[in-house]
Amino acid sequence: MAGAADTAHAQMFRLAAAVLVLVALAQGACRRRPPVPQVAVMAGGMEMVLVPAGRLEIYGDSGGVRRRVVEVAPFWIDRHEVTQSDYEALMGANPSRFKNPRAPVERVSWRSAVRYCNARSLREGLTPCYNLETFECNYDADGYRLPTEVEWEYACRAGSMRAFCFGDSEDELRQYAWFRDNSSGRTHPVGQLRANTWGICDMHGNVAEWCNDRYTAGDDAAGASPGAPAADRRVVRGGSFAHAAAGCRSAARDGEDAGFADACLGSEMYGFRCVRKAQK
Repeated sequence: MAGAADTAHAQMFRLAAAVLVLVALAQGACRRRPPVPQVAVMAGGMEMVLVPAGRLEIYGDSGGVRRRVVEVAPFWIDRHEVTQSDYEALMGANPSRFKNPRAPVERVSWRSAVRYCNARSLREGLTPCYNLETFECNYDADGYRLPTEVEWEYACRAGSMRAFCFGDSEDELRQYAWFRDNSSGRTHPVGQLRANTWGICDMHGNVAEWCNDRYTAGDDAAGASPGAPAADRRVVRGGSFAHAAAGCRSAARDGEDAGFADACLGSEMYGFRCVRKAQK
């Protein structure tokens, strides 16, 4: 009888062990692994990341109740902010205060950023997105443009709904962003800090980035009509080297005149990156 009991106990032990193994495997299979970033080098030599299609839940800068959900089509976005060397190679000048070929270009107006987008499109044989007389954007063109505010926030969050792309810790922000606490009051070369889970760098801090949309009252990514007048305030996102951590949150937003000309207004905080549509 003792032998039979020992055999039964052994079988139960093996069965329990097998169940534990299956549970562990199931849990592992259910865990979401960060997607492997799809990076491509464009004809002009700049790296872009393919941002997958998905949904952006918009809560607004101050949080609270969810305002709406937006479907986002896939698109390409620059892996880094446009650098001074990138800008000068096309535009023949470098307006930046903090001169460094690998640092982001700054002191660049929204209109100047749009002109760069068109020049970059023409260099690669693509159809420019902007009419430089009206500054209207043709979203169906295959060339480069500034991201919409929704596209920018979606790419910045990379699936996160926390304050930053990685969570809520302002201390941890030092690993991802150049901001007031660690920047020494200046910009830094792109790509030195950690990227988000989609492989995009410097979405928080360094320079605040121009978006295509008109800036509207309120505190969420409201968007704008494609034919909005250019002589208006345009959205800037992400905060800069001069901002406190709160100003670098994924939902933080501000606006600036599209054609500013006064270099004393903190324009060294403004830069940009480009997007282009993903071919179907």
